[in-house]
Amino acid sequence: MSVLLQFIGDWGHALAAVLFAALGIFLLRRRQEAAELRTLSAALLLTSAWALYVSFGGVSKPLSGLGESIRNAAWLLAMFVMLRRASAGRQGTIGAVVAVYAAVAALILIQTVTDLGWRQLTLSRDVQDALITSTLILRMMTAIGCLLLVHQLYSAWPARERDRVALLLGALAAMWTYDFTLYLIGYFAPPRVTALYALRGLLMALLAGVIAIGLRRDLGGRVQLSRTLTVQSLSAFAIALYVVLIVAVAVLIEMIAGPYARVIEIGAVFFAAVSALVLLPSPRLQALWRVQVAKHFFQHRYDYRTEWMRFGETIGRPGEAPAPLGQRVAKAVADITQSPGAILLLRDDGGGLAFETQWSWPGELPEAATLSGAVAARLEQGWIIDLGKPGEAEALPDWVTDDRHAWVLAPLIHYGRLIGAILLARPPIDRRLDWEDFDMLRAAGRQAASHISEAQGQQALADAQRFDEFNRRFAFIMHDVKNLVSQLSLLAHNAERHADNPDFRADMVLTLKESVGRMNEMLARLSQHNKGRAEEPRPMPLLPLLAQVAQMRARQHPVTVEGDAPPVLADPARTEQILVHLVQNAIDASPAGSPVMLRLSAQGQEAMVEIVDQGRGMSAEFIRRELFKPFSSSKAGGFGLGAYEARTLAQAMGGRIEVESKPGAGSRFTLRLPLATPARQRPTDEEAA
Repeated sequence: MSVLLQFIGDWGHALAAVLFAALGIFLLRRRQEAAELRTLSAALLLTSAWALYVSFGGVSKPLSGLGESIRNAAWLLAMFVMLRRASAGRQGTIGAVVAVYAAVAALILIQTVTDLGWRQLTLSRDVQDALITSTLILRMMTAIGCLLLVHQLYSAWPARERDRVALLLGALAAMWTYDFTLYLIGYFAPPRVTALYALRGLLMALLAGVIAIGLRRDLGGRVQLSRTLTVQSLSAFAIALYVVLIVAVAVLIEMIAGPYARVIEIGAVFFAAVSALVLLPSPRLQALWRVQVAKHFFQHRYDYRTEWMRFGETIGRPGEAPAPLGQRVAKAVADITQSPGAILLLRDDGGGLAFETQWSWPGELPEAATLSGAVAARLEQGWIIDLGKPGEAEALPDWVTDDRHAWVLAPLIHYGRLIGAILLARPPIDRRLDWEDFDMLRAAGRQAASHISEAQGQQALADAQRFDEFNRRFAFIMHDVKNLVSQLSLLAHNAERHADNPDFRADMVLTLKESVGRMNEMLARLSQHNKGRAEEPRPMPLLPLLAQVAQMRARQHPVTVEGDAPPVLADPARTEQILVHLVQNAIDASPAGSPVMLRLSAQGQEAMVEIVDQGRGMSAEFIRRELFKPFSSSKAGGFGLGAYEARTLAQAMGGRIEVESKPGAGSRFTLRLPLATPARQRPTDEEAA
């Protein structure tokens, strides 16, 4: 073990000597006449010389104590020059501090004399032990005095500029705190101080890196290094300090615990090591560490260049198997605030916001994640809703306020128009949002909205192109159907005239006439649809229309009708077209022999037509993304226009279509149409009697 400690001590001090020498030379090459830089350069170079001497000869050599005293004196001189700068114009308060500097300088001089005395002179054993003890006490007093002067210098420095010297003074405080601990243990347990002497070189090497950061730009400005390097460097320093503390605690335990020292020492080290292994990988601890580093070492919370590059990389370069754009947008915004998940909501036809997708949301997703038009209007004004702020979440629905993971709702605005919103999950370290968070979320929201708006425009253009192709194709189909109707009409006419078998002739005539009627009906419906204009809604009963549709489909599949409702205000042709689409879809999804039910009822100011089947059903994902999307069909050879056209026609008449379905449990399509007479004006049965 002694060989290993000797190796660590020698090379640790050698590394510290190299780093301090490089810092001192770097400051000297700047050729500036400022007294602060010159004294700092001298202190750095003298510290390098002391560390180099210790690496060659060890702490037992006669001049190692003298070198440490010279090092301390150099740093005190540099601090005194900095104090004069900080106390310019306040001469009344510097006199007492100068006395403290003088007292500490006297301590350094006395300890130098005593140190050289017991090393160089031939003295009796008792006198030599007394001088060694005196030297240790004097060095502890020197370390305490230096720590007091560090604190005084930090307090005297202008408050607005303290961050400029915080790292430098923090490194000096760590150096003298280590020295005090070293000599304190050397005073009470000299055999246990060897490890601390060996580790001091590594500590000084780490402190050289901290001082290098603090001396950036002539002691002015915040950290200019990358945040990743800063976090890693400070993490390494913290781990090294943790190891030193464990060693110090182990030595103190052995000094105090007596015969049980070994057991307690092993238990304490085991507990500290296990605690470190458990806590260090914790996301919460890592997030807290990053927050503290950003708070105390950087002027801004965010590294805007890094965040913007990562944002663009996440959205713009999805890779070989890209996630959907919505998920990439949610992840890109969540990464900015270190949120573990996000929900993306997009503008719907009613003016509100509806669930689109999510990325790693930690809680359970609600069944109906929507936001009202009032919330959307507020977000469109640029508001960012902080759910942790009192009064901010009053207008939000329960699925947001009841979710403990919900943290902030940020709008996605494109040219003043709300495209959607992002609900971010609470980060591991909860904190209040500030102006920098708001600015970052607004900028990221605008960028995300532009990507979503561009994707929506491209999708609309693609749909328009497909509709154009669809219309061109059906123009030819209509022409072919018209020719087919003419041919069938002629065939029916000839069959009536020339058929020999009266029964066959009659049956053929009926079949052909039915085909002709269906073709003419198709032509009429296509012709009406191509007009692009619906008839004015008028009062009409629904029950006869339901019975007619059920009778039309009775040969194909069992269809039942039940219930009744008052007349509705609608276009009969369009209503029939809606029902035909929905009933046909229900028949296609139902197994043979399982009837499709049509239920008619009234609720409030609306009539409801429920088309219920016991078919294979649909998933919530298919309903949300595919059901009402044009040209998207689950049937082989289907065009995917039935449900889309039905919903469009219903909305044109002031109605709507609702869907309830589960895989394997069938589906329920509900057509809601406004009543021709308000329910509150309809007489009850008792009043009519």
